[in-house]
Amino acid sequence: MKDQTLQVSPGPTDRSVRTTSGQVLQVPDGWQLLPPGDAGLTRRVKAAGPTWTVKVKKGRRTFSQGVWADARTISNAQQAIVAQRESPAYQKRRQSELARREKKQTQYVDEFRQEVIKFLRFDARYQELAESMGTLVAVHATPVGSGTVARTERIPIERRAEAAVIAWMRHQTTAYDSLKIARVKGERRQVRRQLAEHSRKLLHRYRKGDPIDPQQCVLAIAVASALRKQRTDA
Repeated sequence: MKDQTLQVSPGPTDRSVRTTSGQVLQVPDGWQLLPPGDAGLTRRVKAAGPTWTVKVKKGRRTFSQGVWADARTISNAQQAIVAQRESPAYQKRRQSELARREKKQTQYVDEFRQEVIKFLRFDARYQELAESMGTLVAVHATPVGSGTVARTERIPIERRAEAAVIAWMRHQTTAYDSLKIARVKGERRQVRRQLAEHSRKLLHRYRKGDPIDPQQCVLAIAVASALRKQRTDA
């Protein structure tokens, strides 16, 4: 099948793959694995074909482990893309694209921060805390390629903001990261649901404007700690 382009999964050995039908194939002599990470190079190699793309499914997500192809095809593609990327025209386009992406990312972080603050809806007496928390959650949740809920476009941004707040609080204001959770289907989800309920109850107190001692409140302490770390890192 060396003349066919296939979608495969890892095989039982380093130079074997498994087809979607379960058949184990040995990687042809002269082929090598192109690691993932360079989309432009991968596109060139695939266009020159044939290739075997190795993918692994983990939970609901699918990850690429690279592309098997003739070593000469990969080498030719690498030389061609190096020459292309060294050209002045490419460098100019690249700088323009990077500037555009940076501007878009900055705009999204600010938009997401506003959505977080809108979701919090803290009483005016706690507005400063809401502003700080909005910044912390937005910075944490929005990096490009992070895979967080804030980067998905499958749900409205207001729901992304809500999910990001609950996730941030789960890690910053609860013992979730140190909990020993049984390896039982649905157990982790149930734990997360319970912790989310506690977080929502705490947020409700801030929305009502209840008297809260910042020296005793886990949320106020977490925000203050995160801000100190942010200043130190800067």
